[in-house]
Amino acid sequence: MDRFRFLSSLALLLASASPAWAQADGFSLSGQVRLRYEALDGQARAGLDDRIDLTSLRSVIAADYRAGPIHLGAELWDSRAWGGHPGEGVGTGEVNTLEPVQAYVAADLGSLWGPGSKMSVQVGRFLLNLGSRRLVAADDYRNTTNGYSGARVDIATAQGGSASFIYVLPQMRRPDDEASVLDQDGELDREGFDLRLWGGYAAQTVARRTMIELGYIGLAERDMPGRPTRNRHLHSVSLRLMRDPHPAAFDYEVEGIWQMGRIRAGAAPGAAMLDVAAWFVHADAGYSVPCPLRARVSAEFDYASGDRRGGGYGRFDTLFGMRRADFVPAGIFAQTGRANILTPGVRIEMAPGKRVDLFASWHPMWLASRTDAFSTTGVRDASGRSGRFAGHMVDGRLRWWMKPQKLRAEINASWLAKGRFLHAAPNAPRAGDARYLSLAMTASF
Repeated sequence: MDRFRFLSSLALLLASASPAWAQADGFSLSGQVRLRYEALDGQARAGLDDRIDLTSLRSVIAADYRAGPIHLGAELWDSRAWGGHPGEGVGTGEVNTLEPVQAYVAADLGSLWGPGSKMSVQVGRFLLNLGSRRLVAADDYRNTTNGYSGARVDIATAQGGSASFIYVLPQMRRPDDEASVLDQDGELDREGFDLRLWGGYAAQTVARRTMIELGYIGLAERDMPGRPTRNRHLHSVSLRLMRDPHPAAFDYEVEGIWQMGRIRAGAAPGAAMLDVAAWFVHADAGYSVPCPLRARVSAEFDYASGDRRGGGYGRFDTLFGMRRADFVPAGIFAQTGRANILTPGVRIEMAPGKRVDLFASWHPMWLASRTDAFSTTGVRDASGRSGRFAGHMVDGRLRWWMKPQKLRAEINASWLAKGRFLHAAPNAPRAGDARYLSLAMTASF
């Protein structure tokens, strides 16, 4: 409790500090500290303890220098957690100490693509958020993030078009063994040609508030010394059509992703190679109500394929995609994600003022394939006799700027009412419904 009070005082002190320090020479320094407490009761993931509570602290310091078309950036992340124990699943998603996640050089190349166009190039270590962020993202809810080392090119045209292209080596967080993570040992993350990511997205405005986007992401993976992998060689092609929300108007988003390639049947070096044929679809349609609550009501649908019997591999791989915007919180909860799931749903969002926003959602959930593990729980019935209904997920979030742009409080709560599958599957945890709560305070300076 003394540690909690100390960290709370630290967050409040930082929040009262002056805004980002900047000088006329183009140098700026900023930072953020987030303190969060999470509690989970009624675990749905296989092989993990039933009850978990964790206190985490994420500190980020960013330095930025601009001189004409040249931009230098660096960020140091320090992610720590207390209260974790062996068997709870605490890993590199919660702990990654003193890591230079970003250290890059960027340059604006001007209007090389014609009058009114813009082009920039970035080289080094950096964060990425591409397209819908369902395949490549810098996770913000999780205590640690996804970093990438390589090159990026961005283009924007005067006619409303844009494109981004990447060739990067994803940073693999180290150390990643449970004992070192719980001890919060330090080690620089690793990147190498054993894991590569490349591709790009191109978008074009086709009507007012409406755009169409085409994307391709390739991933190649191979064994590393002492670290066998499934040797994934995946190609993901996406198409998205989206109309932005607007007061008193309907909006929508539809995205489909087709995934193909090759993957080993297991991590053993001699395991057979399988052809991959997997897919994912997201669709939502909403209406923004013209009222003081600034409410938006929407219907949603997500489908991610699962593996089935036969000679191929059909489980969709979300690669480095985000989780929170479509599903539930990451971190110690992470019960559902973009794999072997079929789920319609409804959502209501409100922003009654500049300082407050909230949402609530409900999703009944089924397995896309009854013989594969359900979503990200690891719970599986290879015989298919436990059925397909996994349960109901109720999820919500409230955020409040206690001090605008300096101190924000956040509450997340989720309830998984387990269905037949999560009770009957052979390796399903023998616990009640899953209940999750997190309380967070973020200070920016």
